[in-house]
Amino acid sequence: MSKHAGEVANPFTDPATPEPAPLTPEDIALRLILAALFGIAAALAYFLTQRKTRAQAASFVATMVLLAILLGMVSMVIGTNIARAFALVGALSIVRFRTVVEDTRDTAFVIFAVVVGMAAGAGAYLVAAVGIPIVGLVAWLLAYWGRSGEKALAPAPTRPATTVIVRVGIGVDPTEALTTTFAKHAEGVELNSAVTVRQGTALDLTYTLRLREGAAPLTLVGDLNRTEGVQGVEWKAESKRD
Repeated sequence: MSKHAGEVANPFTDPATPEPAPLTPEDIALRLILAALFGIAAALAYFLTQRKTRAQAASFVATMVLLAILLGMVSMVIGTNIARAFALVGALSIVRFRTVVEDTRDTAFVIFAVVVGMAAGAGAYLVAAVGIPIVGLVAWLLAYWGRSGEKALAPAPTRPATTVIVRVGIGVDPTEALTTTFAKHAEGVELNSAVTVRQGTALDLTYTLRLREGAAPLTLVGDLNRTEGVQGVEWKAESKRD
């Protein structure tokens, strides 16, 4: 029975739906080799744009390459047969993937591998050949932009805190002289404690501070020791405080 003009064929029920010419072994081999090469190119783009070591990226890179080859095979199996496509979806729905993708960008690269593999399997080599460098370039630009943003938001490095103990005689107020000396060599100066010593004849003042860039501890100690009313100065090694 002939089809009416303009009637659309049903690919699920119509036996007259045209099938593509069968692929030769050479065609299959060519498509799978190109799928592997495209997968390697996509994996290389991932490795070069994402800041991960070879050990960290090895498993994901291998997955991308194998995925491209497998999707190339899937494309050839399905061809133009929609029924096969739905059957394949049903078969794959049995498989459960429980691996959590920590970086959402990894998901994009998985889809990248899927697309280039399907393009190779379908014979759309030009789509993959043009798409790979474009996607790789965009991924590199986005990675560069992300690193620039991280550097801009990174807090300025601070020097470790230093403890200085200054001993002054009771009745002497060296505050003004000490403040001038500290301002010359340090920043963030804080008086943490004041303790009487030598049976109440002297006072130990404990300061926490951060040496300025290029300031030398011995120079600070020397200047403090020459301050009138100061009997002694003790400088302690830098602590690990932020």
